Amino acid sequence: MMAPSRLIVVLVSTLALLFFSHAEAGEIGVNYGMVGGDLPDPASVVRLLRKSGITSVRLYDANATVLKALANTGIKVMVMLPNHELAAMAAAPSHALRWVRSNVAAHYPATQIGLVDVGNEVFLKDKNLTPQLVPAMINVHAALVRLGLDAAVKVSTPLALTALEESWPPSSGRFRDDIAQSVMKPMVDFLRRTGSYLSISAYPFFAYIAQPDKISLDYALGNPNPGVRDDNTGLMYHSLLDAQLDATYFAMEKLESASMVLADSKDTSATPGVYPSETGFPSYGRPTPTPPSPSGGGRRLLAARDGCPAASVANAQAYNNNLINRVLSGATGTPYRPDADMDMHIFALFNENLKGDRPDDVEQFFGLFYPNMTKVYEFDFHRAALASWCVANASAGAAALQAALDYACGHGADCGAIQPGGTCFEPKDKLAHASYAFNSYYHRNGRARGTCDFHGAAYVVYHEPAGNCDPNASRCVANAAAGEKALQEALDYACANGADCSAIQRCGPCFEPNNVVAHASYAFNSYYQRKGRARGTCDFAGAGSVVYRAPKIGKCLLPSKAWIL
Repeated sequence: MMAPSRLIVVLVSTLALLFFSHAEAGEIGVNYGMVGGDLPDPASVVRLLRKSGITSVRLYDANATVLKALANTGIKVMVMLPNHELAAMAAAPSHALRWVRSNVAAHYPATQIGLVDVGNEVFLKDKNLTPQLVPAMINVHAALVRLGLDAAVKVSTPLALTALEESWPPSSGRFRDDIAQSVMKPMVDFLRRTGSYLSISAYPFFAYIAQPDKISLDYALGNPNPGVRDDNTGLMYHSLLDAQLDATYFAMEKLESASMVLADSKDTSATPGVYPSETGFPSYGRPTPTPPSPSGGGRRLLAARDGCPAASVANAQAYNNNLINRVLSGATGTPYRPDADMDMHIFALFNENLKGDRPDDVEQFFGLFYPNMTKVYEFDFHRAALASWCVANASAGAAALQAALDYACGHGADCGAIQPGGTCFEPKDKLAHASYAFNSYYHRNGRARGTCDFHGAAYVVYHEPAGNCDPNASRCVANAAAGEKALQEALDYACANGADCSAIQRCGPCFEPNNVVAHASYAFNSYYQRKGRARGTCDFAGAGSVVYRAPKIGKCLLPSKAWIL
């Protein structure tokens, strides 16, 4: 957080606590659905989870075979009580006790079950069961208490965002009138009382394709973007997911329970957390057209960008890697809840060929893996926490940017490169210089929570921003003089031997300009970075050469680190 110079003495101890205390990373997991006719057996799936570094998995039932396969693995597990069980659970505590004893206690603690989801999107999928939802949750929790498991195993229920009557701007978020006081108020009080959280199914993809004229793709993906301001609060949103989360926080506060925090209070400690138990982006397919909901969750015809469908490998890769990077780096807060803890679960582990209404239904293509257990695109649950940058927020205004820039350079940022004659002096632009200084400050303080704020003048991104200047970086680019044939051969070699060439496929973010020099430069650089910039890895028989300034090809900046996707 940036402090004006006259306040530095007063705030020095606060700044030290804020800047040098590292945030605790949240949990990033996956949803393991099994609506497919060609999926691997549970034992193979567990081996895949462990190999991939996936430490948390959410199930859509309490399948005993799966729970046994997960035993003694250290993987955290969430189980679900199906909707068709709700009425019996609500009516008879004894039924809830039998279910918990058979499906939770029988496997715990060898299988690290930490949550029971009672039902799944009940307001959307089984509206007639709405009155039974909270009573069922109460009875399941009572069974956990009776068995001595309530401290280890929490109870929640995932909500579709159709539970919100309004979601934009986030400060206007409120639950539908038919459920607000009758269901959501007692539910939120239950979650607070039991130390649990509210689960939501949050899909920026569906909001984007419903309103592509109003929502930018980068905003939906969580890529760097100018942001959208909530005029009621002044908060800036650079991620549609954050806006959906905060809309849910505001909706909870509007319930006006005497035991809860009201919307105008600064004390938010009594408000349950909001965790995306389902979120993801499809790599292919078309959604089934249905009327859009007020929250933007409906599905129209598939929005396209430059003739490319929104459901693409490149977009799915960007969205899910942004999620992985964000959670593992500890940046789990939102603009309204900057200190919030948050776990996320990506939907889904596999492409599931029996979902949806037709062979090309988008519901079948949310998987990180194909059923043969090969990746749909590159991601990494092990190393992703390394990739984040702090960039300037253009909407903060020139005065705020200058004050924050002065503060960063005066408090530890290495600003030598943006002085006249420095390697990053050009472009001579306040926004570019501020981004450089903010990023230096952020990294020199270990990317600690709060070190990329500067009173709203900066924010964290998880893909290298366009225009980023690294004075110590080098890239590998194509040598146009080598000729098209030599470049094509070298391009094919790089893509077949370790380069990640997904971005230069059709509809990928670096497909344009569609020429061999541009594509070869991207592939050569990926190969060079992934080989640790070792000597000889940017030669390609004379087709490649090393450069020390950040080349921009079309709209695509060549990455400068081996772990950038």
